[in-house]
Amino acid sequence: MFSTIHEAATAIKVRKLTPVELLDQCLARIDQYEEKVRAWVFVARDEAREQAEALTRELERGQYRGPLHGIPIGVKDIFDVFDWPTAAGSKLWANAIARRDCTVVERLRQAGAVFVGKTVTTAYASFDPPITCNPWNLERTPGGSSSGSAAAVACGMCLGALASQTGGSITRPASFCGVCGIKPTYGRISVDGVVPLAPTMDHIGAIAGCVQDLAILFSAINDAFPTFSATTAATEPEHPPCLGKLGGLFIERADPAMQGAMATAIYRLQEASAVIESIDPPAACSEVICHHRVIMAVEAAEYHEQRLKRHPEDYPREITALLKEGLAVSSTEYVRAIRSKDSLADAFAEQLELGKIHAFITPATVGPAPSAATTGDPAMNSPWSYTGLPVVSFPIGWSPDGLPLCVQLTGDRFCEQELLRWALWCERAIGFEKRLLAA
Repeated sequence: MFSTIHEAATAIKVRKLTPVELLDQCLARIDQYEEKVRAWVFVARDEAREQAEALTRELERGQYRGPLHGIPIGVKDIFDVFDWPTAAGSKLWANAIARRDCTVVERLRQAGAVFVGKTVTTAYASFDPPITCNPWNLERTPGGSSSGSAAAVACGMCLGALASQTGGSITRPASFCGVCGIKPTYGRISVDGVVPLAPTMDHIGAIAGCVQDLAILFSAINDAFPTFSATTAATEPEHPPCLGKLGGLFIERADPAMQGAMATAIYRLQEASAVIESIDPPAACSEVICHHRVIMAVEAAEYHEQRLKRHPEDYPREITALLKEGLAVSSTEYVRAIRSKDSLADAFAEQLELGKIHAFITPATVGPAPSAATTGDPAMNSPWSYTGLPVVSFPIGWSPDGLPLCVQLTGDRFCEQELLRWALWCERAIGFEKRLLAA
């Protein structure tokens, strides 16, 4: 069984595996887990098979598109895929058929990806609990809003998936489900054809089984400038990194299980010769959660206001509360939050530059996945969605009750290539012990 994109890509390239065989593997995992996990809005079995067969024929003619040729990918249900509905968690949009691919789907299609189907999102990519369950414990949340994308990759139902983040919607579900996520720099990847939540903070990213696979996916979907090489990003740096361990809310909010996992991860990194420096976040970071919430609420309300009036029944509790909150925010409060955003990003960037820090290291979540009644606390993710700085997350350990725990590395704007290299180094130095899902 192939569990990573890079391993499957190598086998496909040398003709030891066909796209059809790889798709069959993923469909078998869907048959095994989907009834319990519920990661998919729908699985396009026939269409996916047609894609896989066509890509197999291309290989027979000597045509190879690259490392995503024939790789099964899930698409979060806020991304437009030609002739598929984009429901975005809405009941009334369930039959809203897209007339073209969104930009990132078009790029993946050109790269040879096989689209397995649409993965579950929380309602309008917000905070209401999804129908999806955490694969490691069905009574726990998979996180949100990219719930189905993370759960599907964790189960091996697809080898990668598109995701988005405005609060913590890539990093948090990836972490709760024990897989890897990349939230790029704000504006690095096109949002064309993607249902918005808060346009000044909406990020497009990806979820996969390992850091190397994130580099492959990012290479396919990112905008051309700055230039990016998946090969370079998947090459370990020549020397160990210097990492800034941020304090403040990143320590105060972490629960004992996460604090223990972080201590072990830091020890292993130092054993591998990484330099770890304790750093206090900029003073403005104390207001980041409040400012982040203000912007999200106001911009979501601007997008949904008229439709909320016409169809209040199509908005569950959490998104309704967010929209009403946004409608009540004053213009001065919103402007203040916007102005603080760029200055805080500059302050973080200055800390990286002055301290010659390669990346910040912080917990990816406050702890393991909580109950299915919530999507989890986005406190660890809000600073990076707010400032737009790039993040790569990956697993580091297990909680006492058998749930995955993850760390996140954050770098300077548009430095994804370097950030992925440091994440790859850390991933290997920490040596996360993978476990098999229960049957």
